[in-house]
Amino acid sequence: MSKIFLYLLFLFSSIEVLYPQRVAFIASDVIREKFPEAKQAEQRIRSIVEEWKRDLEDMEQRIENLKFEINKNRLIWTDEEKRLKEKELEDLTVAKLTYSRKKFEPGGEYDMVVKTIMQPIEDKIYAAVQKVAAENGFDIIWDKSTNPLAYVNYKYDLTLKVLRELGVDVSQMEKELQEKISKDPRNQVKVETPSTQRKKRRTSKQELELEKEQQKQPMNPSEQEEK
Repeated sequence: MSKIFLYLLFLFSSIEVLYPQRVAFIASDVIREKFPEAKQAEQRIRSIVEEWKRDLEDMEQRIENLKFEINKNRLIWTDEEKRLKEKELEDLTVAKLTYSRKKFEPGGEYDMVVKTIMQPIEDKIYAAVQKVAAENGFDIIWDKSTNPLAYVNYKYDLTLKVLRELGVDVSQMEKELQEKISKDPRNQVKVETPSTQRKKRRTSKQELELEKEQQKQPMNPSEQEEK
């Protein structure tokens, strides 16, 4: 079985060499920042989280007030009064911890809210990326927001094309992108000047004349014996 697997791996690797894959990239954080629906969704999530945080702050304030009250009246309260207040403090502390875990622990309400609100947005972005990749003939789209790259040629940046597909006006951003592309040495076309072209022609002519001179020279005795 391992031999078959190695053979298939070699086969697929050979196919990729024969048919190299075209790779481009996007910046998903920029897409979410510029896409109005994504910004609205993030604002909704922030509003919900801020409300939860206010609830936790209220609980914390009640806990601090109760601690102060217990400390202040410890000497004048009866044992029963102290027991009741300490039980109230314990219950309130547990309630705050339970509320916090319910909202923010992994798999809690926060994750559910983000998934419910953001999933339709993510689906739209994903569909736009798929369409742009297909129309431009790319096989792999890298997201440099989640996987930083040491170097990228902005000629292969599809971020603005994805935003345009989502209906976002990117005219101003296009100017900035073109500046990045033009500044990259790999995108700068070397134009030969007339003087450079003349120099190349002179060099070629000199090489041709030198070759003719070498052919005219008589062969030495050793070369004649070889013939």
